[in-house]
Amino acid sequence: MVPLYTKVVIGTNKGAIVNDLYERIRESTSFVRKRIKVKPAFGIVLGSGLGGLAKKIKIEAAIPYEEIPNFPVSTVAGLHAGNLIVGTLSKKRVIAMEGRVHYYEGYTMQQVTFPVRVMRSLGARSLILTSAVGGMNPHLDLGDLVVITDHINFMGDNPLIGPNDERLGPRFPDMSEPYNRKYIKLFENVALDARIPVKRAVLVSVAGPNLETAAEYRFLRRIGADVVGMSMVPENLAAVHGGMKVLGISVVTDKALPDCLEPINIAEIIAVARKGEAKLCKLVMEFLKKA
Repeated sequence: MVPLYTKVVIGTNKGAIVNDLYERIRESTSFVRKRIKVKPAFGIVLGSGLGGLAKKIKIEAAIPYEEIPNFPVSTVAGLHAGNLIVGTLSKKRVIAMEGRVHYYEGYTMQQVTFPVRVMRSLGARSLILTSAVGGMNPHLDLGDLVVITDHINFMGDNPLIGPNDERLGPRFPDMSEPYNRKYIKLFENVALDARIPVKRAVLVSVAGPNLETAAEYRFLRRIGADVVGMSMVPENLAAVHGGMKVLGISVVTDKALPDCLEPINIAEIIAVARKGEAKLCKLVMEFLKKA
């Protein structure tokens, strides 16, 4: 298990820092590779209340995070199972995180995105990110599925800060297409065929763990965001840095309307997410058939 609150002190030996991340990725990759037979094509990150998709996977290996060298382990009790699952879904080889870790848990951005780096190292060239979000756009309702078209990083940190290792990606990754346009279009077509409404949204990610104030919701809406969450953006940055194609899908689990804001019940948020996961599971499986 990776300890919480690990700080990296950057001195004159920057090469050692870069190599350390690369070697830790290699160590984790080697451990997982010994448990599987074929390299995965798609990585999947299952967010809060959205773990049902894991049950659809024909499992080859399910590895608890705490068994994997260097892997971060979720500290949010009851929300995340904490297993790395490798298997087949819709005839595609997948590697799925049954729950993620968050920046607000005290992990560094490098630790939060470490599992994505390992997925990439194991062979995944595409990544499906899922999450529960608050809907700030008044046209969004509870349980709505949204496909993320763009994002705003309002977390105050970035996993790419620090010395860059060219073996992992370029110093200045381009972000003109953070979420793959072809994947977005394909997902929307699949939803249309299934007669399941899907809306487009811009995501803003904040550090958390507190929910936002009415003034903060108003501000975030005014800078161009439709939905707000506490994840997905760091993972997207690491994935794009590694050359992966990303699809982002979220379930609106609470209405974040500043002029009629009500107290949030986390249990209710998870319940809404689980109601939406049946639709999400169906669409992801159909998407994978055609991707």
